[in-house]
Amino acid sequence: MLKGMFKKTYTLIDTKYSKSKDRSLEKNQEPVIPEGLWRKCNKCGQPIYVEDVMNNHYVCPKCGGYFRIHAYRRIEMLMDEGSFEEWNQEMEFSNPLNFPGYEKKIQAAKEKTRLNEAIVTGKGLICGQPAAVGVCDARFLMSSMGHIVGEKITQAVERATKEQLPVIIFAASGGARMQEGIVSLMQMAKTSAALKRHHEAGQLFISVLTDPTTGGVTASFAMLGDIILAEPKALIGFAGPRVIEQTIGQKLPEGFQRAEFLLEHGFVDMIVERKDQKEVIGKLLSMHRKEKGFFDGGVFNDDYWKNGLGGGKPCKAKKREAEAAWDTVLLSRKADRPTAMDYIQGLFDEFMEFHGDRYFKDDGAVAGGIALFHGMPVTVIGQVKGKNTKENIKRNFGMPSPDGYRKALRLMKQAEAFGRPVICFVDTPGAFCGLEAEERGQGEAIARNLFEMSSLAVPILSIVIGEGGSGGALAMAVANEVWMMEHAIYSILSPEGFASILWKDSKKAPEAAKVMGITAKDLYGMNLIERIIPEEEELNEESLPKVLAYMDQAMNEFFLKVKDLNKEQLAEDRYQRFRRM
Repeated sequence: MLKGMFKKTYTLIDTKYSKSKDRSLEKNQEPVIPEGLWRKCNKCGQPIYVEDVMNNHYVCPKCGGYFRIHAYRRIEMLMDEGSFEEWNQEMEFSNPLNFPGYEKKIQAAKEKTRLNEAIVTGKGLICGQPAAVGVCDARFLMSSMGHIVGEKITQAVERATKEQLPVIIFAASGGARMQEGIVSLMQMAKTSAALKRHHEAGQLFISVLTDPTTGGVTASFAMLGDIILAEPKALIGFAGPRVIEQTIGQKLPEGFQRAEFLLEHGFVDMIVERKDQKEVIGKLLSMHRKEKGFFDGGVFNDDYWKNGLGGGKPCKAKKREAEAAWDTVLLSRKADRPTAMDYIQGLFDEFMEFHGDRYFKDDGAVAGGIALFHGMPVTVIGQVKGKNTKENIKRNFGMPSPDGYRKALRLMKQAEAFGRPVICFVDTPGAFCGLEAEERGQGEAIARNLFEMSSLAVPILSIVIGEGGSGGALAMAVANEVWMMEHAIYSILSPEGFASILWKDSKKAPEAAKVMGITAKDLYGMNLIERIIPEEEELNEESLPKVLAYMDQAMNEFFLKVKDLNKEQLAEDRYQRFRRM
C-alpha cells in the first residue's frame, strides 16, 4: 500500500485534455481524476495532496519544488481561455537512420503522453496579446530534438514571421535525439536559422528555460531569445552534470548549472516564478507591440504637455553665486544622493530589469531593462552606486566591469531592434580597474560601446546624475543629447588623479577641480552638454520629486524634438554632435 502511495509525480499529475484524436479543448470537459489523492514530492520527499499541487501551479506547497508539467497543461496556464489554435498536430514519422526499435519507442511515447511528438506548437492570446508558442514536453523521450521536433519549431517560427507574431518557446530537453544521429544535429542549425530570419524581420522571441534544458537545445534555439526567462532552480547547461563530473574527475558545486547560476553568469534576463509567468510574458508582449514603438507613432502624445498633464512649468534654480568646483565634487559624491535606480523608478512605469551580458557575468554596477514613459516603451540603463556598504559591494561602488558595459550594449542593441529610445543615467567614478577587468578586456568593452552607440538607429539621451568619470562614463554617454545635474561632474579623471599626475600631489585636488572644467556650468559653457538640470536645494530623497518633474518635462521635449528624425538622421545627428567637439 505504501509503495503505491509514494510514486514519482511529474508524469502522473493530470491534464484536463481528452484522449480524442484532435485533442482540442472542450469547455465542459471534466478533468481526469488522478490515481490516488496523495503523491510524494521528489524534491523534499514529503507526502503532498495532488489537488494542492495543481492549485499551486504544480509547485510543491511544502518545499517550493517545481514539478514538470504536461505541454497542454502549460498552454492552459499560459494562454487565454479558448484562444489556442494548434499547428502541425500530426506529422509523419521519420527514421532517417532506420534505427532498430525506434518506431516502437516513438509509438510507446505517443501512447503514454497522447502527443504526436515532444513539442506542441500553435498560436493564441496571452493577456490579450497574440503570440505563437511552442511547449516542449519532457515525458516524450525527454523532449529530445529529432527531425520532427526541429521541423515543428521551424515551421512555427516561419509562420510567426509571416504573420508578424512574437514567438515564445518553453524549452525542456535532454538534448539531441540519439536515434536520429547527425540529422538530429542539423535541427540545431535549422531552428537557429529560422529564428535569425524572425529577428531580422523585427519580431520578438522570448525563450523560457524549464527543467531540464540541456545539450543541443541549449546550444541552439533555447539560448537565442531576445529575452530569456527561466524557472527557479531549473537545470540549464550544455553538457550534463554527470558528463562534466566524469570528464574533470571532481564533484560539481551546489547550484551549478541551475537557473540562478545562469543569472549570476549573465545568460538569463530574469527568473520568473510559474505563477507570475503569464503576467510577465503578457507585459513583455504588450511592450513590444508594433503600434507602441517610437517610430510607429506609438502612444507618445504631442499634446501631452500642451494639455497641462505634465505638472506645469519646470522648477528653476535659485539665483546664487557659483559654487566652488570642489564643493560640487563633494556634492556629486554624497552617500545620500539619489542613485540611477531612484531616477528609473521615479520617472518610468512598469520597469522590468534584465540581467547579464550573455558572455560571462551580470554586473551589479550596471542595471537596465525596459519600461514605459507615458505609455511609450523605452530602454533605460544606469550606472548604479549603493547606499550602504552592502549595496556598494554588490554594485562595486558604481565602477562597471567589462561585463557591465557589454550588458549595457546588449540592451541598447535590443532597443534598436525594436525601435525603443535609450535613456542612460551616468554615475561612476570610473570603469573598474582590476586584474579581472583587464583579463576580460575592459578597454575593448568601452571602445565597443563608443563604436556601436555612434550609429545606433534610435534616440539616445544620457544624463550625468553624479560622477561622470573618464571613459567609464563616456561609454554610456555617446548620445544625441547629454544633460547634467547642476551638482554633477564630468571629467577626464578624478581631481585627485589629475593632481597626482600633473603636480605629484593628490592633496591639490580642490585646485585641480577648479582648473579642470568639470562642472555642469563649465561644460555647458563649452557646448559639451545640452542641458543643466537645476537642483533648487540639496538633492536627496525628499527633494527628488521636484527634480523628477523637471526631468519628466525635459524628456518629453527631447522626444518631441527628435520624433520626426528617421533612423539615419538620428545617427547622423549624433555623429555631428561629436564631430563639432
